[in-house]
Amino acid sequence: MKKKVEAYIREHHMINRGTMVIAGVSGGADSVCLLHLLVCLRESLGFDVRAVHVHHGLRGAEADRDAAYVRELSETWKVPCLVVYRDAAAYAKERGMSVEEAGRELRYEALRQEAEKYEDSRIAAAHHQDDQAETILHHLFRGSGLRGLGGMAPVRGKIIRPLLCTGRREIVDYLTKQGIGWCEDSTNDSCDYTRNRLRHQVLPQICREINVKAAEHIAEAGERIRQAEQYFCREAEKIWQMHGRCGEEPGSFRIPVRVIEDLPEILRGYTAMEMIKALTGSGKDITSVHVNRLLDLAGKGTGRSISLPYGLRCWREYDMICIKREEAGRQEEKKTDDLASFFTMEQIPAAVLREKYQKIPEKKYTKWFDYDKIKGTLSVRTRKTGDYLMLKDGKRKTVKTFMIDAKIPREKRDQIPVVAEGSHVLWIVGYRISEFYKITDETKQILQVKMDGGKEHGG
Repeated sequence: MKKKVEAYIREHHMINRGTMVIAGVSGGADSVCLLHLLVCLRESLGFDVRAVHVHHGLRGAEADRDAAYVRELSETWKVPCLVVYRDAAAYAKERGMSVEEAGRELRYEALRQEAEKYEDSRIAAAHHQDDQAETILHHLFRGSGLRGLGGMAPVRGKIIRPLLCTGRREIVDYLTKQGIGWCEDSTNDSCDYTRNRLRHQVLPQICREINVKAAEHIAEAGERIRQAEQYFCREAEKIWQMHGRCGEEPGSFRIPVRVIEDLPEILRGYTAMEMIKALTGSGKDITSVHVNRLLDLAGKGTGRSISLPYGLRCWREYDMICIKREEAGRQEEKKTDDLASFFTMEQIPAAVLREKYQKIPEKKYTKWFDYDKIKGTLSVRTRKTGDYLMLKDGKRKTVKTFMIDAKIPREKRDQIPVVAEGSHVLWIVGYRISEFYKITDETKQILQVKMDGGKEHGG
């Protein structure tokens, strides 16, 4: 088991010498196994390890038992341990999400905060092959592209998953032979959650009635699908480099319609994404809906155009599909149901901005954010129930309360755009930004967000 996991870590270059590995440890079998293996391997691989346990304020005495057990194990194995207390139920209610989703957000938030204390750090999650199979089935049943069907990557940014090469049975056998105990979470037995139904009902039935190694085979298929996804991305990049050209309009790019039409259907979407990334540098906030709208231009006549996130405009021009940053138009012509087309977003190295400005300027309709703190997909919309900002003292304030305190007239509150990551609002346009995303001395990449014609929305 140790050799297998060590080989997997080396194969995927998960950990460097001198890395601080932050292990999420719930006290269950998977995370206890992960922590023990990291302890066993830390000397040979030359890294340090710390344990983080998040107490969600649920399950009463059972949760207290888990926290105490993680502390005890950490002390025995000489691992520094941080126990973080959060109220998952209140968090879920405030944001209109399930307790399961809230718990996950709070766990990763605590792990990220601990990881940010170290120059070279990784977050180790205890997902294994059975989890991978559940993830792939979940994505398959609800509808997903190749990226989703590829499941969880062994390495994604700072997050590493050293146990993806092992199955649940191997983990239990390993702990039993080592004489190491673990805690059972009673909520894992409930079938109220989709994940648990897959775990306790769907996957076991598949293993019993179709193939005992079904979970392992599904995980292996996910790996091949992930490799296919990477291949298509590389091929699309080559196609764009070969056929993408600068357009006649300043700052625009274009590609011949015939190039798109001659491609295998699966490569068209990837090439369209490369076209978008030529201007944005990222695929964040771009969905299959946006990609399909762009591809639809191949079958449209000259002059047809669409708007996309980042303030992009795409149009058909004779035998070319063109794309560029959208110019600011008259505010009264803009529609509130397509707010994203009013905004331009640009990723800038912090060093470049600091060279231009000794101090980040205060502009009402252009704001700068710490890009590295943005982990999910950004949206431009109006307020929703559960939206919040982070204050200087680390506390949260709901957008509703902020608008009341700022004496914004009730009739205007649902007209003001917000830039948000999930329920966390980066910017209430024309008013204020969340302290969490503010630029610091450690910021390396900056996201510049500009709203054209903002006076109509900021008061």
